[in-house]
Amino acid sequence: MQRIHVHELSEHRGERVRVAGWLQQQRRLSRLTFLLVRDRTGVAQVVVQRPELIAEAAKLHPETVVAVEATVVESDQAPNGVELHEPTIQVLSPAGAPSPIDLRLAGLKESLPTQLDHAAVSLRHPCRQATFTLTAASIAGFRAALDGLGFVEIQTPKIVGSSTEGGANVFGLDYFGRRAYLAQSPQFYKQTMVGVFERVYETGPVFRAEPHDTPRHLAEYVSLDAELGFVEDHFTVMAVAREAVAGMVAVVRDRAENAVEQLELRLPEVPTRIPVLSFSDAQASIEAATGENVVGEPDLAPAHERWLGEWARREHGSDFVFVVGYPMVKRPFYTHPDPARPGFSNSFDLLFRGLELMTGGQRLHRYDDYVAALDARGESTAAYEPYLAAFRHGLPPHGGFAIGLERWIARLVGATNIRETTLFPRDRTRLAP
Repeated sequence: MQRIHVHELSEHRGERVRVAGWLQQQRRLSRLTFLLVRDRTGVAQVVVQRPELIAEAAKLHPETVVAVEATVVESDQAPNGVELHEPTIQVLSPAGAPSPIDLRLAGLKESLPTQLDHAAVSLRHPCRQATFTLTAASIAGFRAALDGLGFVEIQTPKIVGSSTEGGANVFGLDYFGRRAYLAQSPQFYKQTMVGVFERVYETGPVFRAEPHDTPRHLAEYVSLDAELGFVEDHFTVMAVAREAVAGMVAVVRDRAENAVEQLELRLPEVPTRIPVLSFSDAQASIEAATGENVVGEPDLAPAHERWLGEWARREHGSDFVFVVGYPMVKRPFYTHPDPARPGFSNSFDLLFRGLELMTGGQRLHRYDDYVAALDARGESTAAYEPYLAAFRHGLPPHGGFAIGLERWIARLVGATNIRETTLFPRDRTRLAP
């Protein structure tokens, strides 16, 4: 008999069917037992009345994988209005021990470390499944939006010969006797590929040797990157970034409706024109409102990002706000300075509900400018020659951006820790599972 899924049961009233999934729970009464069997589409209630079958079922631990052949019977009290009667039960894979995670409740009661230690089981909870359904839909939306704008998807190396962003936050490794690193971003490669396709994007892992142990940092995360040529300045890039985020929201709304309902989410509306605030004006507003001495600081603290998120919601009814013109001292060497204010950059961050979601901007595009930028940092061009070769042979004015996928999902679902939206987190202490 061919297997059907739980959500199809109501279409087979009175028929003999076969379902398969995990034994989630048993409810034992005096003369019968209810088995709840879960597959990827829902939970079916199986009514067991034969004494010998009740005895056999009592030996099974939760999360045992079973196949059930039974008759579909209408029942107002059962999930989806039907239940399964007169079953035969086949154990496909027994659970060898009691489950370390209680999957019966509406939410997980275990601490986050316990959930992560037992991710193979905790990820089976409907709320955890819903979270990563949103993740899949978000990636699909990012791809769809950029495909529609003429971008080409690329895949670039994750083992590189020089650090992308500079600094110490890189993972070094021995590459056949040579020094190499795990890529902090695909930045160098996506800029190079602007010279090939003009518009490119990539979805993939990046690696940061973050010394932080905070709810918003990971050592490995998924970055949604895009780069485009023939830009006027960073505002051209911001317009495309807006389309990418709007595409992500649209596909989440279209493909992940059940997950949105399961998690009781309020999806954001992406304004046609996202509010824009200069870095200098943002600092001045924060200082005027809070009394903190923030003007002149080179970056925004998390508390200040939250303040700006509240400001955008209050003043513009927007969950999003662009902050533009960050100081050059806080931007990578390939960032294009503001021609009118060389100490500031043609760059931006996009804040989503008070959290930095995206960083981007216009890049340098002339070879001589790169030589000067590296010289100003006291660095030789030798380590960057494979990268700089593209500029020797002409690249157009260009720019790009990157979205932290886990941060996006964390803010979307209201998670307090980014590890809640990461399948198998990697941080300072966690290397398993």
